[in-house]
Amino acid sequence: MISQLKLTVICENSVFGPSGLIGEHGWSCYVEAEGYNMLFDTGQGLGVLPNSLILKKDLRLIDSIVLSHGHYDHTSGLPSVMGLSGPTPVYAHPDIFLVRYWKKGDILREIGIRYKREYLESIGARFIELTEFREIYSGVYVTGTVPRVTDFEPPDPNMQLRDPDAGWVQDSLKDDLSLIIDTNKGLFVILGCAHSGIINILKYIQENLPGRPIHTVMGGTHLGLADQAQFGITLSNLEEFGIKRLGAAHCTGLENAAKLYNAFGKRFFFASVGTSITV
Repeated sequence: MISQLKLTVICENSVFGPSGLIGEHGWSCYVEAEGYNMLFDTGQGLGVLPNSLILKKDLRLIDSIVLSHGHYDHTSGLPSVMGLSGPTPVYAHPDIFLVRYWKKGDILREIGIRYKREYLESIGARFIELTEFREIYSGVYVTGTVPRVTDFEPPDPNMQLRDPDAGWVQDSLKDDLSLIIDTNKGLFVILGCAHSGIINILKYIQENLPGRPIHTVMGGTHLGLADQAQFGITLSNLEEFGIKRLGAAHCTGLENAAKLYNAFGKRFFFASVGTSITV
């Protein structure tokens, strides 16, 4: 159990402060705990270096990187980070290198990782593949693939893969994972985009760490596209976890983030670039 923890948002769509920080459509969080530093995601590559300098978070001191999933807005800062960190363990699901698309009607965009595995390995990425719930440091866990058990958190229909035989197929994003830090105040959960569904994720964490209360949840909730019915069910389920702090970011969407603020009040915060929370 960890008694000292500091989380600092390095990349996100919006900026809290101080002056000079860059916002981008992406997500990255610097984790400082007892005896190690970690980087959870790397944004889309614009802000990770300048923001880390302004926020005085030394990327040369990170001991490992965790990637939440294989989308460009969470992984494109890897070359910049590796240039400072040198050879570094990178925890990720093996599916992160799938070629991925966002497809809606005639609109098609490639949204996967922009770099080949071989290139990233050549500049120092030491990939450690994981698919199951795993403790990577004492008191620090990664979910691996999260089972989809709820009936109200459907996959995004616009996330697609191109199968050579079947054509366009739904991308289930099995590589979506979250980071959990067990502190003396409870569990701190850092989400990437919560493509698995935020309720699915929290239920899975509780199954693997029974009896441990969830203190803080922060990151992308993927509620930006949720309709009123899905959001309402999600909100009622969230309240059952007894969360002390909820930090919305990235793919939560401003409208639904405002609704979360109304529901959680002082327990809510925007996890913008420059936001820092401590234990």
